[in-house]
Amino acid sequence: MFWVPLLLLAWAVTGLACGRLCLAASRAADQERAAPRGHELTLYEAAFLSGGPARVADVALVAMARARRLLIAHTGWATVVDPVGRDDMERSVLGAIGPAGQSRIAPIRRGAATAEAVRALADRLVAAGLAVPEGVGSHVASAVRQVRAATVAVLALGAAAVLMPAQGQGASGQVPVAVWFGLPLLMCVGCLAIARVEVHPYTRWASPAGQRLLGALPTRDDQLAAVAVRGVRAVAEPELRAALTDRGRRGVAQGGL
Repeated sequence: MFWVPLLLLAWAVTGLACGRLCLAASRAADQERAAPRGHELTLYEAAFLSGGPARVADVALVAMARARRLLIAHTGWATVVDPVGRDDMERSVLGAIGPAGQSRIAPIRRGAATAEAVRALADRLVAAGLAVPEGVGSHVASAVRQVRAATVAVLALGAAAVLMPAQGQGASGQVPVAVWFGLPLLMCVGCLAIARVEVHPYTRWASPAGQRLLGALPTRDDQLAAVAVRGVRAVAEPELRAALTDRGRRGVAQGGL
């Protein structure tokens, strides 16, 4: 009967791991059910779901540059032409440029990406079930990893119990010890199988509902939508793309965004 403590330990490891996975999956399912039906994404919403705050700032910069309200030079500098923003994000960009009316792109992107307008946008998308709340995707992935580790632990404990001298049979002499360890093992494998079918993969920003809306967003004939989904590499103008991709991106990396 020396194998009984090992069996109890196997059940404890299994119960904790599977319980955590069920809780994480339940929270993710609640968020999925909260997603609205028939919602049409704005450009800024699509940008956030695709690339986060920095992508929202990029879309605002490209939109202002194409409308000639902002002059973006290939050297990586932006100059204000029209000091009146048409929405909260454009006003955030102008605020990041400052009263001088000219700034390098990297600090503009950092300032606009951390502005209140982007935080409010993120909160709305999370509340709508389209964006991933902080930690939800990582909690599900971590819970799945814990169940996998529990599966390995149960196998190891079962092997140790079976290899104990005279422990190959249960107390009744009829039920093999391995069968008792097969029950928690079956529970772990079952949870992993259910999670594979029911728990949808999460990106860093978009929930499964948000990913579906992004997939339905037409980008072929809308260059701003293409920038929102694919980033500044989708910018058609070579000089503008170079300013935002090369010099601007190096500045962001140096600034720690």
